[in-house]
Amino acid sequence: MSKFELYNVVLKDITTGTSVFEYDLDDVYFKKIDSPEVQRGNVNAKVTVRKKIETFELQFVLDGYVLIPCDRCLDDMKQPISYKEKLLVKFGTKFSEENDIVVVPESEGTINIAWFLYEFIVLNIPLKHVHAPGECNKTMVSKLKRHIARSKDDDENDMDFDDDDDVVEDDNQIDPRWEGLQNIIDNNN
Repeated sequence: MSKFELYNVVLKDITTGTSVFEYDLDDVYFKKIDSPEVQRGNVNAKVTVRKKIETFELQFVLDGYVLIPCDRCLDDMKQPISYKEKLLVKFGTKFSEENDIVVVPESEGTINIAWFLYEFIVLNIPLKHVHAPGECNKTMVSKLKRHIARSKDDDENDMDFDDDDDVVEDDNQIDPRWEGLQNIIDNNN
């Protein structure tokens, strides 16, 4: 028995109508996937399979959360997951992907959706993920305050954190290393 056998959807057994499969994707699932992006969470996945004339339409509805590190303080944070996706599958001679259709061997008649579920979850995670204001690790935020670098001309990057972890502008504090480099640039113009 493979570690993802639970996620096999036997398409050849679905002759007409729809079939619904539900999965609870918990820490055990994420450990089995063994990918660095997400290793813990609790996501409910509902997969509805509709038999069409020559294809199967798999509709995925994901709802829950994953635990990922905050980009600012590196503590774990709950990232909500709410996602819907469709996948078209048809029978063929070998496994492949043609445009937006996944082809599975007709002799097997089964598709394993474990990795599709994981990909849909990861696609739902925003590029930047930080705690809500005031929820970051206070010790880490204070260390960031002391080590943040600035340049004279930075508008967006010339920022600091206040006590509530909100980002505030700070025009007075400039890293002295950048001042020296700015003088070189100014003298060469």
